[in-house]
Amino acid sequence: MAIPKAQYVSDVWKDGLFASKVVFCTGGSGSICSAQVRALVHLGADACIVGRNPKKAEEKAQSIATARPGARVLGIGNVDVRHVDSLHSAVATCVKELRRIDFVIAGAAGNFLAPIRSLSANAFKAVIDIDLLGSYNTVKATLPHLIASSKEGAGGGRFVFVSANMFQTGLVLQTHVGAAKSAVNALSNNMAIELGPLGITSNVIAPGPIGDTEGMDRLTPASDANTASATKIPLGRMGSVRDIADATVYLFSDAANYVNGDVLIVDGGAWRTGGGAPGHTVPYPDFLLSSDEVSAAKVEGRKGKL
Repeated sequence: MAIPKAQYVSDVWKDGLFASKVVFCTGGSGSICSAQVRALVHLGADACIVGRNPKKAEEKAQSIATARPGARVLGIGNVDVRHVDSLHSAVATCVKELRRIDFVIAGAAGNFLAPIRSLSANAFKAVIDIDLLGSYNTVKATLPHLIASSKEGAGGGRFVFVSANMFQTGLVLQTHVGAAKSAVNALSNNMAIELGPLGITSNVIAPGPIGDTEGMDRLTPASDANTASATKIPLGRMGSVRDIADATVYLFSDAANYVNGDVLIVDGGAWRTGGGAPGHTVPYPDFLLSSDEVSAAKVEGRKGKL
């Protein structure tokens, strides 16, 4: 299904900006990452999106391809970023079909709400494995192709990791995610140092609360998702997937040729006030001192526990 351009990319970018480029994206079936890829495809790129659900990946790829006549978008399922072999297979398919990879978006992630007292070691490890190990595996599988792209000297060879703004302050009920995303930031920083001499850039986009996304719908009470959540955000609104997509276009464009090892926070200033984030509606510290369960999210049939 075609989506109006205004919902996923601004008019400031020129058509054909990414002609002949190919982007590989993990988590590409999700609300945010699919918008990032859709924007790049609209501006000339072809793409591979990968995920665990084949049907969802294929359907999302077909939808993204409507962003530009003649676009080629592959949806590759049965890919678990925790297993590097499945990523290598997906990368091989992408290169076979589209001939190259110039840009990588590492966006696969897991999240749920849980206080640390009921957060099991397995639950903590699951998020670390998906967010951090998955990002590392994505780098290992795609790096040779980004090195080749960078050597061509035509603006390729760029990594973008999707993190979260909570690394600045921490966030109640998000210990596991904060630890994982902070480590992803560190991974990107070290890549910037080691891969910069090869002409490769590595940067992070740290979204704040983004409205009308699967994540916010799952983690925030429906009555609060787009109203009270925005009251503490300095710009007075929830973010949109277009805000994140525009930041991605910037980092992959020639305008960001000298941007490397950066964390670009895209949250309307929310991290400075704690506005809008998952878990922010929980009374603090009263909730943590009680035996109440988290009611905003269901995890494997139980509220707030794993």
